[in-house]
Amino acid sequence: MNGLRFAKMHGLGNDFLVTDSFRQPVALNTEIIAALADRHTGVGFDQLLLLEPHPDPAIHARYRIFNADGSPAGQCGNGARCAGVYLQRLELVQANPMVLAVDGGQIEIALHEDGLVAVNMGEPDFHPESLPARCTRGEDPLQCTLLPRLPPAGLVSMGNPHAVLQVEQAAAAPVAHWGPEVQALPRFPQGVNVGFMEIVDRDRMRLRVYERGAGETRACGTGACAAAAVGMARGQLNPRVTVSLPGGDLQIEWAGPGHDLWMHGPAVWVFEGRLHG
Repeated sequence: MNGLRFAKMHGLGNDFLVTDSFRQPVALNTEIIAALADRHTGVGFDQLLLLEPHPDPAIHARYRIFNADGSPAGQCGNGARCAGVYLQRLELVQANPMVLAVDGGQIEIALHEDGLVAVNMGEPDFHPESLPARCTRGEDPLQCTLLPRLPPAGLVSMGNPHAVLQVEQAAAAPVAHWGPEVQALPRFPQGVNVGFMEIVDRDRMRLRVYERGAGETRACGTGACAAAAVGMARGQLNPRVTVSLPGGDLQIEWAGPGHDLWMHGPAVWVFEGRLHG
């Protein structure tokens, strides 16, 4: 990938290498991505975001996501905000709001004058087969027993799979132990992102997320959407909540079934670079 132009960006500390094939040819594979993700010998990032032209004029770009281990990801909320800023800053897309194609659907991104970015993340999907997850007949996806010693999980797809565990204190949750344990369960054949949700009150929660292919990150946008959707669907949260992650806060809005969920948060341009050697 000698000569590849890219930007380093982050959303609440969830960091990305963002590049595009609008201006240059891009050829990536698992080994290249994993090497670039190394924080000692590469650029270092949680995910790599690739933005590409789309043949449909109504869709402004195709948005592809790769985890730090090189595996593909279906969706990334913090990355979506960074993708919108990247496309606008480099004048690759003029529209605002803009529509991006992702695996399995589309997202809408609106950049606001206050620097925040709003993303229409679509309607949360509580059908286990959408994650996919193997559940027994009649099992409630909002109160799913994964292991007898763990709190019940809420299962939801936000374009990628999430299992949300409610804990008393997110800061004290055994994320590094329970996260990989839940991810390895046979009921999740494609793995799962594991959220640890502490509900402070009806308007606020604290959250930590152990992500597929990346481990615990400072923030997970789809994880915040998933946790808020689970809490709202359980009747524990109001339709607009603040989700406090280790890297900062996101605002999540969802009016309930039949409505799309919106995420509001920052996207930060750190530096622009070019690979050599």
